[in-house]
Parts: sequence; structure tokens; C-alpha cells
Amino acid sequence: MRPYAIGDPVLEEKVNELVEAAGADSTNADLIGEIVTTALKLHRDAADRGDLKLLNTALKEMRYSMLVFSRHREIPKVTIFGSARTEAHDPNYQLAVEFAGIMANDRAWGVITGAGPGIMEAGNKGAGLDASFGVNIRLPFESDANPHIENDRVINFKYFFTRKLGFVKESHAFALFPGGFGTMDETFELLTLIQTGKSDLHPIVLLESEGNSYWEEWQRFVQDDLVANGMIGVDDLNLYRITSNPVEAADEICRFYANYQSQRYVKGILVLRMNQAPDEPQLQRLNEDFSDIVVDGEIHVIPATEAEIADADSVDAERVALHFDRRSFGRLRKLIDALNDLVETTPDGIRLPPPYRDELPERPW
Repeated sequence: MRPYAIGDPVLEEKVNELVEAAGADSTNADLIGEIVTTALKLHRDAADRGDLKLLNTALKEMRYSMLVFSRHREIPKVTIFGSARTEAHDPNYQLAVEFAGIMANDRAWGVITGAGPGIMEAGNKGAGLDASFGVNIRLPFESDANPHIENDRVINFKYFFTRKLGFVKESHAFALFPGGFGTMDETFELLTLIQTGKSDLHPIVLLESEGNSYWEEWQRFVQDDLVANGMIGVDDLNLYRITSNPVEAADEICRFYANYQSQRYVKGILVLRMNQAPDEPQLQRLNEDFSDIVVDGEIHVIPATEAEIADADSVDAERVALHFDRRSFGRLRKLIDALNDLVETTPDGIRLPPPYRDELPERPW
């Protein structure tokens, strides 16, 4: 591959010297050098000042978000989305408080919200200060974080796109409550990222209070318009679960990680990592049930691949591999459910996936 460079040997040497002088992590010096090179190319391009302000702000926001969350890698986290306008007397507000309390106190999870009022406040209130994180957006009518998050766990964003990246990158699960345009945007973006393989699979639960028809009406639209007209597949409905029971929602999330841990593509083959790989009879049953998503060959148990060993990437986990069709992510979710069914109990904690890696060379799309 052609090296990413500015095209001036003198400048390139200065960039290398600057990176070497400024940092201690030599393993990432190449990427830091490319970031500096991009900045210099923008300068050479005489980029518009407004464009430079956008890039500058976005990069600073993402850098600080990554720094804050890097201090809490050991905690699995669920993001709660929902309306900022939901009042404290609303049953959905109370449901969010209860659900967040279950996740934080009974399951030892952290809770991320948008740090604002309404459902966001309910989520942080239920989780408590020790388990709460806030990914705040600066708006003309709503800028301060709610009082249930420690200041050093609040990240303030100017842009929605950097904020949404922070949510998706740092969360192991998502719980969505009734809300407006923002909640719909978050719901469909989450499902789009997973349906297209841009994000690894995560558990998604859609919660509403008893007697509320918000998600039922949404589901009716999805089935009667999107599925019925062939705009999505019926198996895409496997990517989420609707419930009014906060314990059931917590169980759904934790069950996703009962056995399954993470995934990675290696030379075009999908590798699923887990605590306990299937035995021969179980493997035969999986191949019978999920042959429709295997392009060729079969699902089989493998040791850690050379690529995973080189990256120290979940090498102690057991794993299965398959030539996945890269399309049937709703069916892939059912395969993960089947792998989780191999174990009898759902642990209170989870075996954390490795840190989010968007640019693994085996997944270039």
C-alpha cells in the first residue's frame, strides 16, 4: 500500500522527529504521524477556516471522550436513550429509574445517557453517581448535565455525530425508551449500523411502561411498511426486543454475554469468540440450523488465529469460525443466541469484549 505522506521528505522527517519527541507509545507512532500529516495537508490545501474549525472541534471532542472512558474500561456499560421531555411523574421515567438501578446495583454495569433531563436524568438517577456517565450535547435550550453524574464522567459535545460515535463506541448494550426525533434517530442508526455490519452485534432492548403503545406502534410500522414492502428482511426483527419488564430487559442484555464475547474477521472468515465452544453434537445442530448464512464450508471450532495472537486479541477465549455471508445479521444474532444457550446460567458480570476497533484490516468496508 502506498504510504500516506505529505510528499516532502524534509517535512516528513520533521513529523517523525516530532512524534518521537512527543510520545511514549511507539507502537502507534505511525498513526499519530498520519494524523499530523493530515493536519499539514489541510494547511497546504488552504482549507476553509470553517471546515478547519469543524475538524478541530470534532477531533478534540473525540480525543477527550476516549480519554474519559479509557479510565473505566473494566466496567460493562449500557446506554439509555429516550425523551428529554419526559416528566418525573411519567411511568416511563420511573421505569428508566428502575431499569438503571437493576443494571447498576444488581448487574454491576455502568449507565451512559445523554446527560440531560427526562429519561436521561432518570437513567443516571437510577444508576447513581458511582455508575453514571454522561455524553452531553450543547443545545440553545439545554446545555447543563443533570446532577446525577460526577463532573469527571461528563463529556460535552458540540456535534451530534461525534456524540453518537461516543455512545456507540463505548457501549456494550442499548436500552431505548419512548422519545422524539432524537430517539428515533438513535434507534434507526443503531439498527442500521448493526444491520450493515458497520458495528458488531450488541443487545438492543426497547422499553415502555405497561399500557404504553409507543414501541408497539413503531413495530407495526416496521412490520407493515418496511418488512411487508421488502425494505428490510423479517430476520432483521431479531436485532431488538420489546418489553415492559425491567428485569426481563436486564436479563436480555446480560444473556447476550452469557457465553458470547466478541467477533472478528480474519482473512474474510468471521470468528466468534466465547467462553465455551460447542461440542460435536452441538456443532452439528448449529450447522443444520444456520447453513443458510454460511457461504461455503461449515461452522467449525478453531484455535486463536495468527492475526489474533499477534494483536493479543482475546487469545484465551474459545472460538468458532464461519464464512459468513455478511448480510444476514438478524440470523447471526440468532446464532449468537444459540451459542449462549450452550451455557445454563447468566453471570452477573460479563467477559468484556476487547476495546472497540473500527479499522481492523479484515473489515475494510
